[in-house]
Amino acid sequence: MELTGKTVVIGVSAGIAAYKTCYLVSRLTQAGAEVHVIMTPNAKHFVDPLTFETLSGNKCITDTFDREFEFDVKHVSLAKKADLFMIAPATADVIAKCACGICDDMLTTTFLAASCPKYVVPAMNTGMYLNLITQNNLKTLIHYGVHVIEPAEGHLACGDTGAGKMPEPEQLFDVIISVLGKEQDMAGLSMLVTAGATQEAMDPVRFITNHSTGKMGAAIAREAVSRGASVTYIKASTSVPDPDGCEVVSAVSAAELCKAVTERAGSADIIIMAAAVADYRPKTVSDDKMKKKDGELTLELERTTDILAELGKQRAEGKLPAGQFICGFSMETKDLIENSRAKLEKKNCDMIVANNLKEQGAGFGHDTNKVTLITKEGNVELELMSKQDVAAAILDRIIKKNFAEM
Repeated sequence: MELTGKTVVIGVSAGIAAYKTCYLVSRLTQAGAEVHVIMTPNAKHFVDPLTFETLSGNKCITDTFDREFEFDVKHVSLAKKADLFMIAPATADVIAKCACGICDDMLTTTFLAASCPKYVVPAMNTGMYLNLITQNNLKTLIHYGVHVIEPAEGHLACGDTGAGKMPEPEQLFDVIISVLGKEQDMAGLSMLVTAGATQEAMDPVRFITNHSTGKMGAAIAREAVSRGASVTYIKASTSVPDPDGCEVVSAVSAAELCKAVTERAGSADIIIMAAAVADYRPKTVSDDKMKKKDGELTLELERTTDILAELGKQRAEGKLPAGQFICGFSMETKDLIENSRAKLEKKNCDMIVANNLKEQGAGFGHDTNKVTLITKEGNVELELMSKQDVAAAILDRIIKKNFAEM
């Protein structure tokens, strides 16, 4: 079955949509998962715990101080055991508690203790959902790496019509399958991936940067973790949450990123350079803020280290492991294939992921991308797709090409 050997913890808070969670628990159990349900005390007014116990085959936990079980610190043991934790439905009250780290019942206590991928599924009255307090609490959860599955729009039990409807159980099941049901074809492999935009200081206030958000690099890291890889995620400036399950290393400038990458390159089976690294930096950095003056300002720039070229050089000198796969990114506005293939040869890497910034839906800031995978064997042009799907296609190609026999 798809989820055999996986443990899923489902949190149920006090919303009318709790009845939908019964189907989700049943579906997960049928798929082979070990499912544990934790209910808030008030959730029992909507669904009897016996229902979840019958569907999951495990005791439904409702009381932090329940003494009728084999002794262990349940909120800790379940948190450690969980491969994924989802609260569905998540009421405004539970969302607020989780965002603030308030642990006054078994559900919120276990949720805070868990380090696995965590999801909340808001379901409530439209006005409550759209209230800025709830929206800020959801942003806080996202900031801390919790995944939020946005509610659907439609007729609500309260009589309103609008956002706040819990998505159908099959959709939630598909989310869980996409995270836990993947083939672990990268188990045993270590990967280093960079993401985001470097910042090159002019003075203590200003810097030179670019429009990269880090979405593509984060998607690659997230995909690799879901497939069993050990991932080091080296990030410059990003506007997306750090992927779960990675070692996260921060690097602000191109020099810092170069240092972080070269120090760790020797222990990686796969290196993917998805960060947008500045080609130039100010030659002189002022210790004090540069004051505004009349007339022009001339800023003298110097080249930064080309990190991908440096890795290619170390490879040629035998300083990197044999069989290591190195992938770079190329962002062009014209002559995409020609420029990217030249980069592949010049920098001695195995793959260039090339995308044209003038393509609709591709490049910086978008949730989609349209790329061409360039290797010595040829080019593979992908359709416009989500960056998560692009990440999967990149890793599929790398594994098939270099690591299929593992």
